[in-house]
Amino acid sequence: MANETVRLAEYAVGLRYEDLPPDVIQRAKDCITDTVAVVVLGNGLPWSRIITAYAQRVGAGGRSRILGAEGPLVQATAAALANGTLAHAFESDNLTKPGAGVHPGATLLPPGLAVAQERGSSGRELITAVVAGFEVMYRIGYATKHSNERRGFHAPGTTGPFGAAVAAGVLLKLDADRMVNALGIAGSLAGGLMEFARSGTGAMVKRLHLGRASESGVMAANLAADGFTGPRSVLEGEAGFLKVFCTEWDMADLTRNLGSEFMTLRLCLKRFPVHMTAHTAVQAVLELQEEHHFAGADVDRVTVAGTERMATINNIPDPIDIMMAQYSIPYCVALSLFRDPRDPASFDDSALTDAAIRNMCARVSVVAANPPTKVAGASIVTIQLKDGRSLTREVEEFNGTPARPLNRQELCDKFSTLTRVRYGAAAPGLFERLQNLENEIDLSWIGA
Repeated sequence: MANETVRLAEYAVGLRYEDLPPDVIQRAKDCITDTVAVVVLGNGLPWSRIITAYAQRVGAGGRSRILGAEGPLVQATAAALANGTLAHAFESDNLTKPGAGVHPGATLLPPGLAVAQERGSSGRELITAVVAGFEVMYRIGYATKHSNERRGFHAPGTTGPFGAAVAAGVLLKLDADRMVNALGIAGSLAGGLMEFARSGTGAMVKRLHLGRASESGVMAANLAADGFTGPRSVLEGEAGFLKVFCTEWDMADLTRNLGSEFMTLRLCLKRFPVHMTAHTAVQAVLELQEEHHFAGADVDRVTVAGTERMATINNIPDPIDIMMAQYSIPYCVALSLFRDPRDPASFDDSALTDAAIRNMCARVSVVAANPPTKVAGASIVTIQLKDGRSLTREVEEFNGTPARPLNRQELCDKFSTLTRVRYGAAAPGLFERLQNLENEIDLSWIGA
């Protein structure tokens, strides 16, 4: 009987575009479209420029684009490194619901598109590669039960190389044996530490974890294509991924409902450029403001009740830079009382020194809900107004989750907002073209 690693590899190489239901194709296109926008947004940021310059320096002479960047085309590994980092550069990239410690867009599109542009692949081929990578990577992430992150690893840095290897490997047309080797190689390239969150310093490295995962996937797939080998039991072995990186796991999750249930439908699109743990709290603030018509200056204090993680890791009352601010629930809640959290421009450098936001940040308490919320990631937000009123809202799902999906116009609005500096009035047309990606026979135009 084939083991779990082999079964996943066989599934990935056997997947065909014609096998995909229309709703799965649409979610894959949403993932691709959304990720193009967040990469283009990330391109102009100071930490992103460092990565872009490095990728152009070491990856010269290729046929793949760093999306939205001026300068030459680069080798696929360099493009994957840059685009993966840029996708995670401003906390705007997509995730999943239920969460599995994976960032599908940032670790599937960059390697997939880089290889597709290098090889001249079609839109349908890219969509198929993204779905194959999603189905494998989500199951690996879900099997960890988030215990890799509790142990101190940044989860997408550990799961991302597997998804990236599958996406790249499908486009390289690996057979099952070579795909097994690609996964085996990817396991030795997994990494990423959470110390940036514990120390409050060096947060730029958080972005790099997704770029390295994307780069590693392209490397793993290409090495496997050339005959390089990796362990066939990389996921389930005694010294394999789950037993080394995790303290808790469910081996059965690796292949549960494989081929009959598409995890791609669990794609979750962010509407605010903040960490996932802050989304329900920010959503609650916006809903309370809309209903009760108060301003930030009217607020005395705020309490957010959520998960233990929210009350510890993301409870950062005095972030020292904008990257840590986006990771901080108190800061994100405070900012949403004074600025539009849907607009990345609200999180500019002035937001870090804004006296009103800073003052409010110190008056936002984050606690573990007791009893725990029924839905993981839910927030119970209580706002005490200066006039004595107390307003409470519990939000279990934010706009962009599978339960509250963004409609096509909302998707276009986000795309246009994130790409307005680069594309201006041309953004809606580019959005429509990406939303009809299955009709494209060449992808060299993406990111130009």
